[in-house]
Amino acid sequence: MSLFITFEGVEGSGKTTQIQRLKRYLTKRGTPCKVTREPGGGPIGDKVRKILLNPEHRAMTPLSELLLYEASRAQHVKEVIEPLLKKGVVVLCDRFSDATVAYQGYGRKIDLHMVKSLNRLTSQGINPDVTFLLDCPSGLGLKRALQRNRTLNKEKEGRFEKEEIQFHHRVRRGYLSIARKEPDRVKVIDTRKGEDKVFEKIRKIVDELIDKFGVKGSEFGGRRITKALRKYLY
Repeated sequence: MSLFITFEGVEGSGKTTQIQRLKRYLTKRGTPCKVTREPGGGPIGDKVRKILLNPEHRAMTPLSELLLYEASRAQHVKEVIEPLLKKGVVVLCDRFSDATVAYQGYGRKIDLHMVKSLNRLTSQGINPDVTFLLDCPSGLGLKRALQRNRTLNKEKEGRFEKEEIQFHHRVRRGYLSIARKEPDRVKVIDTRKGEDKVFEKIRKIVDELIDKFGVKGSEFGGRRITKALRKYLY
């Protein structure tokens, strides 16, 4: 069984909590799974992550930020995501290409056509089977994120939390726009209904996907990647 599942949302939307809950659930049912994240996911990507999220780097230009995210993704796909999918593992990823559209496209106001073109290049033909958009008002999410950073001593990863609230409003609108355009893939879940109800919705959708693609994992993943890459390259 091979699936690529991504989690998206504004700062403080609860992605990490839900990813860990899903990992525990899949492990209990005997489904091999691996959690990864963007930016990061590997030794090189983690170094890029430190540059991107450091609040001292306020002088970074939007274009530099975009290109660093895309470079990290290119490495992440080849080093982590593609090999895991070929092995038949369910990959749970904290942010992927949708985040770049929402944050750098809508948030930073970089040309969406350019952002999407770079996403296609660096994703190398791999797209999520399902994306959970954990939605909440931008102000509420930002408040949660700031509290989390103080509690976990993550102030050195708070560059986006220091952005003006209008930036976070644009990011949320970007995410919701993506969901409206791709409702079959992007599942919007209101996180204000509580952690347990959010996870129950996620669990049901994932169970349905596992039942639907109940084939030998490595074969399924290999066919999907090959077909996607062929479509992209030719």
